[in-house]
Amino acid sequence: MFMLWVPVSLFLGFIVAQTWSVQMSWENWDAEQLRNRGNEFEKPQAGGSQPHIVFILVDDQGFRDVGYHGSEIKTPALDRLAAQGVKLENYYVQPLCSPSRSQLLTGRYQIHTGLQHSIIRPTQPNCLPLENTTLPQKLREAGYSTHMVGKWHLGFYKRGCLPTQRGFDSFFGSLLGSGDYYSHYKCEAPGMCGYDLYEGEEAAWEQDRGLYSTVMFTRKAIGILANHNPRKQPLFLYLAYQAVHSPLQVPAHYLERYKAIPNLNRRKYAAMVTCLDEAIHNLTVALKRYGYYDNTIIVYSSDNGGQPSAGGSNWPLRGSKATYWEGGIRAVGFVHSPLLVNKGTKCRSLVHITDWFPTLLTLGEGTIDEDLNLDGYDVWEAISEGRQSPRQDILHNIDPIYIRAKNGSWKAGYGIWNTAIQAAIRVGHWKLLTGVPGYSDWVPPQTFSSQRLTNRWHNERVRWDRGKSLWLFNITADPYERVDLSLRYPHVVKKMLMRLAQYNKTAVPVRYPAKDLRSNPQYNGGVWGPWFKDERDKQGEEERDNHLFSSHLGKRRWKKKSKSRKLKRRVDG
Repeated sequence: MFMLWVPVSLFLGFIVAQTWSVQMSWENWDAEQLRNRGNEFEKPQAGGSQPHIVFILVDDQGFRDVGYHGSEIKTPALDRLAAQGVKLENYYVQPLCSPSRSQLLTGRYQIHTGLQHSIIRPTQPNCLPLENTTLPQKLREAGYSTHMVGKWHLGFYKRGCLPTQRGFDSFFGSLLGSGDYYSHYKCEAPGMCGYDLYEGEEAAWEQDRGLYSTVMFTRKAIGILANHNPRKQPLFLYLAYQAVHSPLQVPAHYLERYKAIPNLNRRKYAAMVTCLDEAIHNLTVALKRYGYYDNTIIVYSSDNGGQPSAGGSNWPLRGSKATYWEGGIRAVGFVHSPLLVNKGTKCRSLVHITDWFPTLLTLGEGTIDEDLNLDGYDVWEAISEGRQSPRQDILHNIDPIYIRAKNGSWKAGYGIWNTAIQAAIRVGHWKLLTGVPGYSDWVPPQTFSSQRLTNRWHNERVRWDRGKSLWLFNITADPYERVDLSLRYPHVVKKMLMRLAQYNKTAVPVRYPAKDLRSNPQYNGGVWGPWFKDERDKQGEEERDNHLFSSHLGKRRWKKKSKSRKLKRRVDG
């Protein structure tokens, strides 16, 4: 027996200055899906040897913001799936949206794709470099049906950058990094606002019914499950939720559950996580109902750490989203699947978001070509069987543009490395940071009360104008990064700096172009979308223009000749 998503039934509530309704309850909607399909998949049936893969990527969920990490936020569905699967307790991502997504889909570090700096912004002529083969492209070669629902955030300045051009058979979602959960509009600057909801390669105006995006994306994903035959073809579903990224918006009735949280941002954030949790429950029910579950691998991951100013919590980790402290890069993650050998366990082996590319491709019986130059490892045996992970180090990043540490120098880096450069690397138990790693404080849960916090749990602050530019931690012994060991172990520091320098020799130039004013949605029918014409597009347009011009010129010549013939006949007559 199973329960449907009852709280999102006839109404999805109110938000400030906006009301909206749901035409169909989840129960009726699911029943209609069943009627459309008949009884073909009432009983779960395993597919062939290739497993179905469902990758769920959520946005800005903090390390603490899941029930099994001690949160006050209720996440029964996530807790149950993680408890019955394998919890990844030494799992790392990147500190920002685009970098994590690029490394998931390519299996390559940022320094090898040119996306070392910041995120891909809507106004930039930039995207995930087209020369990089993506995970859905390789899975499609292996026979998979590939579908993406949710947030892309890997660039869209030309059509070749869109998800359906990068390996996905279908796409429904948003191209930008954030936007309104109901109206799907995003303003990047005054006078630069547009609509951001796509189906395939066109704006999905007809799909916009004012639905909260978490519900809308879940329905779309379940529709994909309902309309695919799991016995005939393996499925790869990449479900990248907008939640729980700002703006903090959520159906009003979810807020009722968190009246005890006085801080409004935290209260809204908690409600958003609970709505997300119910979405995952509903998705899992659908996997069982439509015959996928017994042969499915579900991966759940946050794309980066939480943002305390927007309600998230990474306690007791240090730092936040957009930093290279553990709070920015150590993520909530787990794998749930009947195919796991050791269920109900914790994986403490080192796992990084680049590892999903070779891991899932190998499980999907795809081919890993040498020219892919992957930075990820196949970690399935470490996850499923508890064996040692082949990964022993992680290059968190090297950003040669971000050099804000005023006191950083080659001297501070023993002549091996300029410590003004923002960089971070993990080797075994050791972690080294240089430059400005980002907001460095610890933000305890009581910060979210209405009382002003007078006594910090830890009062260390890093002043970038005259502070440090190099740190060394033993993360295994000190996961909260309390004790800097850089002065105690200079020989370790030197080895780590040499490793950074070695990695840096393999880096490609940074791709971070200036704003292109042609990106403004007002030039594109009010929609955020491709605006740049590459050489192939230009050539095609020139050929069309030449054809039209030739046709027009030909008509003029024909008319001129025809007129001269008529005149000649008149003279002759």
